[in-house]
Amino acid sequence: MSHNSKGKFINLEYIDKNMSRGKGKLMIAYKFRAYPTPEQEKKLHEIFVIEAQLYNEMIKKVNEIDTHDLKTTEKTLRQVIHDLENLWKGKIYSRAIYFVEEKLIANLKGMARLKKKGEKVGSLKPREEFTFLFYRQHGFKLDIDGVELSKFGKIKVLFHRPIEGKIKGVGIKLDKDNKWYVYVVSEITPKPLPKTGKVVAIDWGIEKLITTSDGIAIQNPLILDKLEEKIKGLQKALSRKRRGSKNYEKTRVKLAKLYKYTRNLINDYLHKVTTWLIEKYDVIYVENIKVEKLIQINRAKKLRRHILQANYHKFLELLEYKAKLYGKQVIKVSPKNTSKKCSRCGYVNKKLSLDDRNYKCPKCGLEIDRDYNAAINILNAGLGQPKEPVEGKPLQYISFSEGVYSKFPG
Repeated sequence: MSHNSKGKFINLEYIDKNMSRGKGKLMIAYKFRAYPTPEQEKKLHEIFVIEAQLYNEMIKKVNEIDTHDLKTTEKTLRQVIHDLENLWKGKIYSRAIYFVEEKLIANLKGMARLKKKGEKVGSLKPREEFTFLFYRQHGFKLDIDGVELSKFGKIKVLFHRPIEGKIKGVGIKLDKDNKWYVYVVSEITPKPLPKTGKVVAIDWGIEKLITTSDGIAIQNPLILDKLEEKIKGLQKALSRKRRGSKNYEKTRVKLAKLYKYTRNLINDYLHKVTTWLIEKYDVIYVENIKVEKLIQINRAKKLRRHILQANYHKFLELLEYKAKLYGKQVIKVSPKNTSKKCSRCGYVNKKLSLDDRNYKCPKCGLEIDRDYNAAINILNAGLGQPKEPVEGKPLQYISFSEGVYSKFPG
């Protein structure tokens, strides 16, 4: 599989939906290090402040009109951009400024979804500064060592890999560790892999990241647990520094770099696991898990943290994207009783607790790994026909170090 399957993911919701996309096409964002000059950095910060000022004025207008009609809201926000032309005209490319509106609309839609689910939603908070400038469709030009942005100039960029597809947009972002990045959004055509004829189901977990119906278990590294003391030490040091001071900023950047290191490590691991699954199987059955509900019903702080660390949303996002790109299928099934049901006789053991790592059926006597049992139940639910579990067969365990080097079963 091409290394470009590891295209960087950013929140494309308010980018993708405002771009023309061909039928059967996919959007992907590539991430590259950018090296603006000190003068360009100063200008970018000025632009980010202007974006924030526009965003804050838009929030005021949204609160004033108090409507749920999206068309009315969009019309009002565009009027704000027009009324405040003197703030941004000549400083920011006109098409780029509408990204602020798209960002706010995306936030409003997100809040509406949460309200619909019955969750408590606060109000939109004003911002001091944005950290992202996006050019959609027009106003940019790429060459071998940088990107030219309209009303701004050329920024030096390290393009460390080729860009596939038709370029639809370019953005520049300041990360929390004070490093600059350019994102190139591209429209690509799916390129199906040869069929393997194999079908699998996976049980997502905490101790084991996934367990397959083929009897393969892949370790969840729980990286944040290993770095917990270091993170707490930096958080404590940060709390003692005066906000805005040089020492505060120095410690903040150290903490941001540590979080970024863990995030990159986890994302790289998830990329490798999902790539292996897509290359090996044509159809992958997964549970339709509501992670938010799992967090709500589990009060143990450590367990809640481990659920978040396992990052099912990211895992599923990568798996579904790669399935679309390479002509495979990811099918969701109901998670009801997948852990408590015996995969051999169908008996539901309601007394099974999270502490029980092996499944022992009191009816037929089956005794197998709990997660392996769940994976077979997921497969049975997907196929609509039973698969007999292999009792007594030890799971093939893939450690984090093996996964990092893509040492997965063929």
